[in-house]
Amino acid sequence: MKKLVRTLAVLLVVSFATFVLMFGNGPGIARAVLGTKATESDVHAEMVRLGLDRPLLVQYGDWLKGVVTGNLGDSFFTGQSVTSTLSSRVPVTLALIVLALVLTAVVSVLLGIVAAVRGGWLDRVVQFLAVLGAAVPPFIVAIGLVLAFAVSVRFFPATGYVSPDQSMTGWLKSITLPVLALLAGSIASAASQFRGAVMDTLSRDFVRTLRARGISESRVVFRHVLRNAAGPGLTALNLQTIALVGGAIFIEQVFALPGLGELSNTAAQQGDVPVVMGAVLVTIVIVLVVNVLADLANAALNPKARTR
Repeated sequence: MKKLVRTLAVLLVVSFATFVLMFGNGPGIARAVLGTKATESDVHAEMVRLGLDRPLLVQYGDWLKGVVTGNLGDSFFTGQSVTSTLSSRVPVTLALIVLALVLTAVVSVLLGIVAAVRGGWLDRVVQFLAVLGAAVPPFIVAIGLVLAFAVSVRFFPATGYVSPDQSMTGWLKSITLPVLALLAGSIASAASQFRGAVMDTLSRDFVRTLRARGISESRVVFRHVLRNAAGPGLTALNLQTIALVGGAIFIEQVFALPGLGELSNTAAQQGDVPVVMGAVLVTIVIVLVVNVLADLANAALNPKARTR
């Protein structure tokens, strides 16, 4: 219950701060909608039409009511419902983030365990990749992947998106390079965090006791060490979720994917505030949901975390 309250509090605080920043300049928004040649009377009339002349708290209250009922308003420029606009964009971004997060979790856990247990050259490679992944931006990796696998080899499409309803094979091909571009940095960083957590757990007394009792190394690692190292590992994945959401915005631009990133960028340039607020809301919800799921997984693996 406490986690739910904290989650709702974060959602309210972040959404209100974003709302104030976006809606605080009513005349500027109205002028962006009308164009630079609009007169002051036209701007004032547009503010009244859009409801921007009311106090910010009243506007925010109406927006919250719309969130609860699923009505996020209409676009200032197209007049289309923000909810319907987001419904066609969210699945694209969500597919990118979920696939990248699942692959990051699986691969980084395996790499982290092997690097911590085996050591040697593999450990050094993981540490090097962590530094390299943090230094190279995802969009640079994306451009390299396009040149290698879309231009030179022509196995994957360079741009565009195919819905899974149209063709599952086409969907997989259109989303493979964007997911790989996101994975480049996230796997290396998360694997380094898992490696550190596993190495720290391996040095504890209970591990030496288990080994002294003759329990196999694989059972010690996968049943006991991994369970105790899950907390720091899940924290690393939480942070990677935020990085993946931010990276997806740029990746969608590179691959011309019709997701939240492309929508947010266009809406921000136009000053289409309701669309931007809708995209921000969805982004916050994605991050908070992953955070809650990570807390639940940590509580299931580590009983001590359930009382926090």
